[in-house]
Amino acid sequence: MPSTSQQELSKRLEGHFLHVPTDGQERLIEAFPRFLLSDKPRCTLLVKGYAGTGKTTSIGAIVRTLIEIRKTFIMLAPTGRAAKVMASYSGVNAHTIHRCIYKAQTGADGERGYKIAENKFKNAVFIVDEASMIGADDGLLEDLMQYVFSVKGCRLILVGDGAQLPPVGCVLSPALDLAYMKTRFDLTIAEVELTEVVRQELNSSILINAHSLRVCIDGLDPGSRASVPKIDIEAGPDVIKLSVEDLQETIESLHSKYGEDGVVIVTRSNKRAVLFNQQIRKRILWQEDEINIGDRLMVVKNNYYWLKEYDEISDELIANGDIVEVVRILDRFDRYGYEFAEVDVVLVELENSPHLSLTIMTTFLNDNKPSLSIAENKELFKKIADDYLDLRNKSKIHAAVIRDQCYQALQVKYAYSLTCHKAQGGQWPAIILDQGFITEENMDREWLRWLYTGFTRAVSELYLLNFNQKFFK
Repeated sequence: MPSTSQQELSKRLEGHFLHVPTDGQERLIEAFPRFLLSDKPRCTLLVKGYAGTGKTTSIGAIVRTLIEIRKTFIMLAPTGRAAKVMASYSGVNAHTIHRCIYKAQTGADGERGYKIAENKFKNAVFIVDEASMIGADDGLLEDLMQYVFSVKGCRLILVGDGAQLPPVGCVLSPALDLAYMKTRFDLTIAEVELTEVVRQELNSSILINAHSLRVCIDGLDPGSRASVPKIDIEAGPDVIKLSVEDLQETIESLHSKYGEDGVVIVTRSNKRAVLFNQQIRKRILWQEDEINIGDRLMVVKNNYYWLKEYDEISDELIANGDIVEVVRILDRFDRYGYEFAEVDVVLVELENSPHLSLTIMTTFLNDNKPSLSIAENKELFKKIADDYLDLRNKSKIHAAVIRDQCYQALQVKYAYSLTCHKAQGGQWPAIILDQGFITEENMDREWLRWLYTGFTRAVSELYLLNFNQKFFK
């Protein structure tokens, strides 16, 4: 990177904003050069911003500045769909965190797993969007820190919205908690928070209402009961109250307008998602079998097995949250108490995806459970191992099970209706947000965050389903 001063960097960055920066963006313009030019170790910058505050515009400006000064940078996000959104607003390819920081490996017993990859980037800036989704309990946050800072001179920008849902089981998003990050990972860390709504965004009634929800969230202590928020459907044409009677016609119209991948129903539970998926497939898509050509499925568990045979794909991970589309069905069968199908699929979010031949487990497509539990996975292993007892060698039996198509079957759910946690990180042209039944006793800060997260998944149109009239102005 050519030598440059903080003042020069600030001017370059400011020049890449298409509109007059807000006060928060001005603070970012001042903070970014200090972060980039600091000689302190483990430099990290938190960029927090609510919906409509120009967070994506700011990151786009940072990206263009880094390109201009020829600084190496890597764009990352927790899910494939979030990476796709990141690429769309930045104009630069983005990858999932898993695909960047992990490398597949085969153990001595033949088991396929992964390890933290070698960071081959020197003095690079890693920009991670949707950081509110990164959990600490599953080890991803710690592994990300280890990967990035294993090379001296690498820096990290964590970008996220603190009003969105935290990872499952968490009260706060650890990756956006400055005190936690500083103490836990010994970082040189600073924070810039964008709070002012960008004037250009006030034309969107989706963002106007999201801003009102965020104000409610900020004013409520954890554990306190929330007042009923008042949604303004008169603020613009893009927020619409939807009756159950009009649901089918609306979905059909949105499919025609945006395609099947352009609309999703976001709901509160796996049980309700299953019901919506069943009805969409039966009444709108005319799909009668459990699995059909054209079905869109969401992967619910990481899989490192099936991609290793495809040289045209650079990594071996089919990630939790990836969407696949069924293009051919070769066989259906029952085994070990579960249902399976041999299929060809394409990865929806991978441009020019080859047809991948693999096995999927269809048992949980219409089940309220999201996937196999740890205990069920161990039991499946034992049942499959019994079929290889003729090998008479524990290591050989173990290796055979690991290679078995049933043990490695891709675990999937239908992708037409998702819980809010599964939808988080993605955006769709149209969202149907299903409130379901809720009592005032259940209206707390976390519920408001669920509502806010659901609102901010929609780009162009937001339909509110099963919302009581008391929610509207």
